[in-house]
Amino acid sequence: MKRFPFSLLSFAGVLSLACGSIAVLSVVSRAVPAFAQQRGPIQRVVEGKVVDKQDAVVNGAVVYLKDDHTLAVKSYITDDKGAYRFGQLAQNTDYELWAESNGKKSPVKNISSFDSKNQFYINLKIDLSK
Repeated sequence: MKRFPFSLLSFAGVLSLACGSIAVLSVVSRAVPAFAQQRGPIQRVVEGKVVDKQDAVVNGAVVYLKDDHTLAVKSYITDDKGAYRFGQLAQNTDYELWAESNGKKSPVKNISSFDSKNQFYINLKIDLSK
């Protein structure tokens, strides 16, 4: 039986180790995007302003967000710029959105679960002159 020189065996060992490392790295690099997708669904956000008939902001209006699945209603009181914001909305749920101020109500806006957007900008208009 012929013996291989020591350098040939070392080269074969290094080559084998390198091939194994490349295989592991290729598996890990493919797994990273899959892992990133497993973090959970991206949450949706709806925000906007409440304005009157003349497009002036309505401070202190109450904005309602109704979950059409659970029928739960969240509310938000607009700031001095008439702004509101609801975060962490589920992707697979429909929502209804409206505002009220001084006994007046804006038309109801709908956010559909079929809409693929994650960010919604919806301005609500209340006719306070009636």
